Parts: sequence; structure tokens; C-alpha cells
Amino acid sequence: MRADFYQLTRDPAELVLPLLARSTLAAGERMLVVSADKAQLGRASEALWKHLPESFLAHGHAGGPHDARQPILLSEKPESANGARFMALADGVWREGEGFARVFLLFAPDRIDDARGCWRMLGSREGVERKYWRQDGGKWREGP
Repeated sequence: MRADFYQLTRDPAELVLPLLARSTLAAGERMLVVSADKAQLGRASEALWKHLPESFLAHGHAGGPHDARQPILLSEKPESANGARFMALADGVWREGEGFARVFLLFAPDRIDDARGCWRMLGSREGVERKYWRQDGGKWREGP
């Protein structure tokens, strides 16, 4: 599994998710977006429709009759009802999930201690590759 840590210093998770989702779909994968904050999921849904002017990203909320057909599924739980192998943790809280090849942990500066603890915990696991990304102006840079 690969874990990508995204430290959000400029944009909220809702504005970063469309970029990650677009790349995920371009790679032929599906995405599960997880947050315990229903309002955040609502903002993420709106951003997936409107944030990228050249396209909208089709998605749905978990619990509907067509979950399995959704390329991007928004949920409060790390359960991939759409067969996603990529999961974005939009609220900055690490969750274990089954069958994910890649997990994006998006965290604000006030959650940096939690992210560091998660980084150390994942570093002790075999078969986990970790990457750290930070916003540098309008670009993402891989950092130490």
C-alpha cells in the first residue's frame, strides 16, 4: 500500500479532492472519499461538480442504490461499496480499510501531530510506501 500525506496549508481538502479524483480516474481507478463531517462531504460533492472548469467528476453519496456504479463515492466509513482501491481521508483522520492500494491523508496544520503519529505507525509496517506532500504556493512539492 502507498500512503500519501497531504499537508494542507493553502487550500481546504474540498479543493484538493477534485485534483486527486481526476488523477485517480485517469489512472483507471475508483476513489472512496471518507469524512466524519457530513458538511465537509457536502462541500466536497459541490467541488467535484464545479471546481475543475473543464470537467465535472461524477460521484455519489454512500447508501444509495447505485453505490457500486459510482466512480467516486463519498462516505462516512472506509467501506468501498464502489470497489475503489484508492481512498481519500478528507477530514485528516486515519482509518484502516480493506483492499486499498493507495490512501491519501489530507490534513490541516492543526492535525500535524496526528499525521506524524500516523507516519511513524505506518513506517513500522512492512509493504507500506509513504510520501509526504506540502503546498508551496499553488503547487504541490514532495517534502521531507
